[in-house]
Amino acid sequence: MLKLLQQAFLRLSPRYQLKNPVMFVTYIASVLTTLIAIYEYTHPPKGPVHFSIHIALWLWFTVLFANFSESVAEKRGKAQAENLRKSRRDILAKLLVNQNSKEYLLRSSTELHAGDIVLIEAGDIVPGDGQVLKGVASIDESAITGESAPVIREAGGDRDAVTAGTIVLSDWLIVRVTSNPGETFLDRMIAMVEGAKRKKTPNEIALSILLAGMTLVFLIVAMTLLPFSIFSAMNLHQGEFISLTVLIALLICLIPTTIGGLLSAIGIAGMDRLIQSNVIAQSGRAVEAAGDVTVLLLDKTGTITLGNRQAAAFYPAKGVSITALAEAAELSSISDNTPEGKSIVALAREKYQIGPTDIVALAATFIPFTAQTRMSGIQLENRQILKGATDAISKHVAKQNVVIDDTIVSKIEEIAKLGSTPLLVCDNDKIMGVIQLKDIIKTGIKERLAELRSMGIKSIMMTGDNPLTAATIATEAGVDDFIAEADPEEKLRLIRSYQESGQLVAMMGDGTNDAPALAQTDVAVAMNSGTQAAKEAANMIDLDSDPTKLIEIVKIGKQLLMTRGALTTFSIANDVAKYFAILPAAFSTLVPGLGILNIMKLTTPHSAILSAVIFNALIIILLIPLALKGVSYHAMNANKLLRNNLFKFGLGGVIAPFIGIKIIDLIISRLMIL
Repeated sequence: MLKLLQQAFLRLSPRYQLKNPVMFVTYIASVLTTLIAIYEYTHPPKGPVHFSIHIALWLWFTVLFANFSESVAEKRGKAQAENLRKSRRDILAKLLVNQNSKEYLLRSSTELHAGDIVLIEAGDIVPGDGQVLKGVASIDESAITGESAPVIREAGGDRDAVTAGTIVLSDWLIVRVTSNPGETFLDRMIAMVEGAKRKKTPNEIALSILLAGMTLVFLIVAMTLLPFSIFSAMNLHQGEFISLTVLIALLICLIPTTIGGLLSAIGIAGMDRLIQSNVIAQSGRAVEAAGDVTVLLLDKTGTITLGNRQAAAFYPAKGVSITALAEAAELSSISDNTPEGKSIVALAREKYQIGPTDIVALAATFIPFTAQTRMSGIQLENRQILKGATDAISKHVAKQNVVIDDTIVSKIEEIAKLGSTPLLVCDNDKIMGVIQLKDIIKTGIKERLAELRSMGIKSIMMTGDNPLTAATIATEAGVDDFIAEADPEEKLRLIRSYQESGQLVAMMGDGTNDAPALAQTDVAVAMNSGTQAAKEAANMIDLDSDPTKLIEIVKIGKQLLMTRGALTTFSIANDVAKYFAILPAAFSTLVPGLGILNIMKLTTPHSAILSAVIFNALIIILLIPLALKGVSYHAMNANKLLRNNLFKFGLGGVIAPFIGIKIIDLIISRLMIL
């Protein structure tokens, strides 16, 4: 708390206050009132001696409270940045001289540059962001993601990116460094978390301009009141002219100091809520855009489904027993280390009690899967057992003039209609049957997509599957639309067509093929486990690599926009009560008829003005928790949501000052400080 107060005082410099026009005017007003108080202390006026001193103190409190709100908002980010900074250390990296022989020289990680090739072995800390060229290893990324479970990183595919500061637990990797010193993901993450590079978003800038305009209008009004009151007092003999202290108090109470003092804190807190969800935003613009998203593009694999197809059933051919098919399927998959292959082995063993087979005793040769053959299996002494795509196996057995019977053909079509993938199994030239691989829909995804729909967001599933499979998965998951057989060009065309119609598009991706689409979308979230290309194209990075995180990001974006709008409404509505407090008090001698506006029955003109100034300062500190936590968001129609917030914060903003100012006036009159 002492550090936060210290920061609040350190920010009382004109250069810092100039960043916020509303608070800069309040700052100048505090300085002027302080000078007036000093003068009146040496030249006592006719009225209350300490009035200007009290006004000056509470104006300084107003500025301090605004600084304090920003310091509190930054505190959590700085604490998290400190933890991340501990993960960043200067280590010795093994800079390869020759990749083939693994000869290396020891170099400080601060001397590595993009393009350098390094060897990272078990127990080593990854010296810089990079792309795996060779090897496969288990890596502890808990320092970055907070997740204790290790992850696998390997060359090729979409999991070939490593992050500086993580630790290799087993095996080895040869990595090409992709970042220069001070530009690693960890360095950028620390800067973002600290808010050191936080720039105002377009909405925030627009609101700042509006608040500055309102401040200028009230400043001009206040400036014209002084000569008007002097003219009335001297030439028309209508009471005493308004003092400069009263005019300053009137100005500060009428300009939107509440939202002006909390505006920066709201933006910082919004970014912080995103960070607490383990998402790093490259800019606040992306967070705000998330709140306005109308179209959400989702990959099928890993987002809507679990990511790996699982063996669901075996369907034997005519004249083949289910046990014989299960045995052949198990043998064909025994060397297949893919999740699909492992699930086939598991299904055969658990449901049909096949095996486990003694691989050494078989003395077999394993046939690996290739993109050309699209088959894999095992070669025994006089048996070749294969499994693979239906057309690939059909062509293989067709060489022996074997024709697949109609029962198997109809079963293949039936499996495809269900949205599953059929695999044929053959023993030499004999078709044994079909394996059904099924995409497993994630638990709760249908409910989450329904929640998006209630927010007015259209969900579109993108997949490379055929239209029949895509339609089945889309129906089961509950997406609004789908694009089948989608390639990178098709994704780009889809995104651009929606953007041209004025809609904001969000997308999450992890592969190099997703990079063009991520670069085009308004809200692009890359998985931390994804490729370097995807991370560079995105404007957000999800450290948890959770494909459904995009839904949470949308909620945070909407909450940020709602919080800013709600507190702006509350701040402007506050002025109504202040009119009834200050105007009758300020013009009590010039225009006695304005006394009818003193509906709060405030004790004296000076207590009324001081009560309004005190409330104006205290309301900032009271609203800090709301600015940090954010207005609660519930999925509902946008118009209904707007009406609810206008009613709650608009009406609340009108009523709260009447109650607060009256209570403060009663306390002041009891204490008799004037």
